[in-house]
Amino acid sequence: MPHLSSLLAFALIALGMVLTPGPNMIYLISRSITQGRIAGLISLGGVALGFVVYMLCAAFGITALLFAVPYAYDALRLAGAAYLLWLAWQALKPNGRSPFQVRELPVDSPRKLFAMGLVTNLLNPKIAILYLALLPQFIDPAQGSVLMQSVVFGTAQIAISVSVNAMIAIAAGSIAAFLGARPAWLKVQRWLMGTVLAGLALRMAFETRKA
Repeated sequence: MPHLSSLLAFALIALGMVLTPGPNMIYLISRSITQGRIAGLISLGGVALGFVVYMLCAAFGITALLFAVPYAYDALRLAGAAYLLWLAWQALKPNGRSPFQVRELPVDSPRKLFAMGLVTNLLNPKIAILYLALLPQFIDPAQGSVLMQSVVFGTAQIAISVSVNAMIAIAAGSIAAFLGARPAWLKVQRWLMGTVLAGLALRMAFETRKA
């Protein structure tokens, strides 16, 4: 089992990433506002299945990679740090687009809503980087099965992401109205998340490899 401190650190990164606008958030918010909360939650079911697919693929892949390539850990760590810095810039850059600026979407059946949520997540580069570049730096072979640690971290990420996205989907309309009337709050949110992500990126970049 992983250290509690490592699990909490990974959970913080997962929380920061799920709160940073990306394909999943933009799709779920737009779907909830244009077709209703139930449609947003059905779409979230597909997103959740996509997380499980990524978790299983990464768990078996990371297990093989860390034992086969001596410098794989450092390469993945630096790639993850670079991606977090890119996300920080996306949050801080001028004229950044808010995910609560609704895209018009057609009314779809529950089956198509679920499928679209799954496809959106499987094609989401942010989730791919999370599992392929960020998760491996928290794996410590000295703590036991690499596969089991990967599953534990992945389960934590799924729980956090699904919970946050469910709350956002349910409250999407109210949040959009609130931010639309108070643009200063949106700027505060962007700067807060950008600062957190930049700090996590620097911590990751300068962290030494676990013994």
